[in-house]
Amino acid sequence: MMRSAALLLVPALVLAANGTLHKKQTRRGGPVNSAKEAKDIAEREVGGTAVSARRVSLNGASSGWEVDVEMHKEDRGWRCLIDSDTHMVHTKDRIPNPKKGKSRR
Repeated sequence: MMRSAALLLVPALVLAANGTLHKKQTRRGGPVNSAKEAKDIAEREVGGTAVSARRVSLNGASSGWEVDVEMHKEDRGWRCLIDSDTHMVHTKDRIPNPKKGKSRR
C-alpha cells in the first residue's frame, strides 16, 4: 500500500517541478531599470522606432527616461518622458525626426 502511494506521488512531483523550471519569468512591477524597457514603452505608445533613451529626473523625488522615437513615414518624431515608477508616458513632444545613432561594431 505504501509503495503504490509513493509510486503515484513521484510523477505528480516531477510534473509540478517541471512546470515551474521552464517558465520564463516576466517582470511585474517595480521601476523601469533599463533603456530597453523605456524604449519598449515609448514604441507601444506612439508606434514608431525608439532611437535613443537616457535617464532624467522628472522632479525631486522621481526619475524617468527621455526616449526619442523616429516615425518612418512622417517628417517629425516624438520625444517621450517615461515615468520610471508608473511605467507610463509622462509627456510627449513633437521633434524633428531623430537620426539613428552610430552603429557599434
